[in-house]
Amino acid sequence: MSSYRELFNYGKAVLKKSGVAETEPDAWLLMEYVFDIDRTWYFLHQEEEAGEEKAEQYARLLEKRAQHIPLQQLTCQAWFYGLEFYVNEHVLIPRQDTEILVEEVLKEAGGRKGLKVLDLCTGSGCILLSLLEHLEQAQGMGADLSEQALLVAEKNAQIQGKTKQTRFVRSDLFEAVCGQFDILVSNPPYIPTAVIRELMDEVRLYEPRMALDGHEDGLYFYREIAAHAGEYLKGNGILAFEIGYDQGEAVSGLLEKEGYREIRIVKDLAGLDRVVIGRKKQEEKYV
Repeated sequence: MSSYRELFNYGKAVLKKSGVAETEPDAWLLMEYVFDIDRTWYFLHQEEEAGEEKAEQYARLLEKRAQHIPLQQLTCQAWFYGLEFYVNEHVLIPRQDTEILVEEVLKEAGGRKGLKVLDLCTGSGCILLSLLEHLEQAQGMGADLSEQALLVAEKNAQIQGKTKQTRFVRSDLFEAVCGQFDILVSNPPYIPTAVIRELMDEVRLYEPRMALDGHEDGLYFYREIAAHAGEYLKGNGILAFEIGYDQGEAVSGLLEKEGYREIRIVKDLAGLDRVVIGRKKQEEKYV
């Protein structure tokens, strides 16, 4: 039998030896997950013996994390914009950087009620469901080509209590989408194909390639969405993308080419391009 402190030290050692970047945080988060404890409880009880069954479960998860399987896939949990989401190997793990996309869309929405939101390449549904949490009386549609991803998104809609506000459809971009929307948001695959092999193991080996590969130059999905979004957006509607760190100028140029106005590039806390957002030109009315 081992104490909680001994197990935690063992976990740190295993992950350090395997080259996991976040050695101590990941060893702790797995312990927190397995034993259902917090830091305060741990410091008060660290010398006590842990249950053998739970200790074995902790060791098994450490072994998997040592293979660079993402922590969130081991716990099936990810936090995004203050909400907890279910994730697995079929969806991209929500990133904190993506929260900037939600923030900027909410700013543009300006507290209006009853908006309709379309989320292309919805994955886990975290962007759409986070927007619906903060947009009063809003309705949303999430589209994705992956049936397995849509199952995750639907589960998250249930977890967040948003099943009546959402509809998820299997669609190759706009293929199965109908209707018009006030907001079109997307975090599409944007990594150039040749760059994927350079990604860290956690991403390259275990996250779905479909959610990563933006084709040769990483801009394929931006071109396709920008070219057709106008057919699905109401006048003055919002089009918002998450983008790669060096894609701001290129993606904003695509929106400008398609006639969008008030186009902005928003940077993340590291000063890198993260979001491009613009508005569809208001249709002129003739009397």
